[in-house]
Amino acid sequence: MNEWYGELPGHWEVQRIKVLFSLRDERNFEPLSDVCLLSLYTAIGVKPNKEIERKTGNRAVTADNYKKVYVNDIVVNIILCWQGAVGVSKWDGVTSPAYDVYKAKSDTVNVDYFNYLFRLPHFSGECYKAGRGIMAMRWRTYSDQFTAITVPLPPRSEQDQIVRYLDWKISQINRLINAKRRQIGLLQEKKRAVVNEAVTRGGEGWQERKIKHIFSIKNGATPESGKSEYWDGDIKWITPVDLSKVKTYVDSSLRTITELGYSSCATTLLPANSLVLATRAPIGNVRICGDSLCTNQGCKGLVPLDRDVNAKFYYYLLSAKETQLQALGDGTTFSELSTIKLANVHMLCPSHDEQQAIVTHLDGQCERIDKLISKVNAEITLLHEYRTRLISDVVTGKVDVHGAVVPEHEAVEEAADAEEITDTEIEGDEN
Repeated sequence: MNEWYGELPGHWEVQRIKVLFSLRDERNFEPLSDVCLLSLYTAIGVKPNKEIERKTGNRAVTADNYKKVYVNDIVVNIILCWQGAVGVSKWDGVTSPAYDVYKAKSDTVNVDYFNYLFRLPHFSGECYKAGRGIMAMRWRTYSDQFTAITVPLPPRSEQDQIVRYLDWKISQINRLINAKRRQIGLLQEKKRAVVNEAVTRGGEGWQERKIKHIFSIKNGATPESGKSEYWDGDIKWITPVDLSKVKTYVDSSLRTITELGYSSCATTLLPANSLVLATRAPIGNVRICGDSLCTNQGCKGLVPLDRDVNAKFYYYLLSAKETQLQALGDGTTFSELSTIKLANVHMLCPSHDEQQAIVTHLDGQCERIDKLISKVNAEITLLHEYRTRLISDVVTGKVDVHGAVVPEHEAVEEAADAEEITDTEIEGDEN
């Protein structure tokens, strides 16, 4: 059996998605204020936009021509479904016109069973194989391709039992994950407190200085193909979202210009030992350049004016000022920290020798906390892998649950880390 779902129980059917679901294409022309705007996130599926604290991307200003979505419709992002951007809606609302919306054709379909199925990595791989494009960032899986994919179809009674069983087991796993996320939150809070106490306590000899007197501020830009201001090759390039995901200093894990499909980069090249600060949402994330790199327009580079500037100290100091930096952001479509406001941020700075002593102290303290955070994150990763394997085995009949007794239980969703939420609506709206 070479199909993606493997060998199925003998009494199960196999059908193409188009036999089970039909495309819904109802358009909305009500004001944005009168409708529920739904967003599709790779990490958590379909959610009302208002329930998610927006960290990245543009905000919708109109809902004209948006697609209507009804309870139990399946929403598919044609651009990112191969990365898991598929989900069932539990709300009536509207969503990006760049999405496909599907409704079940009959009551032989339990959409929650298919929600589990459609969000499996193996199914995402089928979406990729069915799609087409010139590179990953331009890949598309259109409706005729998506609906041609074959999927298992258990009897409706078994679909219902599978959903009951998985709702129960996944809630148990999610409860464990959420507890570990709270543990990480406490550790991060402890780390922030340690850093804040060290870099903001002040003392004899500490002097107030503006950022512009310590660093030259460099704006980023989006790479352009065909430009030759910089040499061709693997120049690293980073965005605000990348900064939120890089837990340590910028390293070789970053995307390169060639990986993005560009041959050169028409933006400022930041030397090693500079700082990169996200000045669009999420404002305030800061990292040190381990190597020379470029940024897009959502970041600014801080290049030391003096080679004796202790970049590591100012990394810690700016980390402690994240809330202050966020409060300085302006904008209607999205919040942005301007160069002028950033340049005039005041910082209380000790002598060079004391800066180094603080860095040495914080390196030791933060390393111990980071190791604990990494350990808990590894445990969360294992729980995610177990959850995915369990769903895969149950929805494809590898594990028979038809006789399982499902007790009364509280439904628990995973409290997704904001850094893991990919607002796929943003990319969809631009295409």
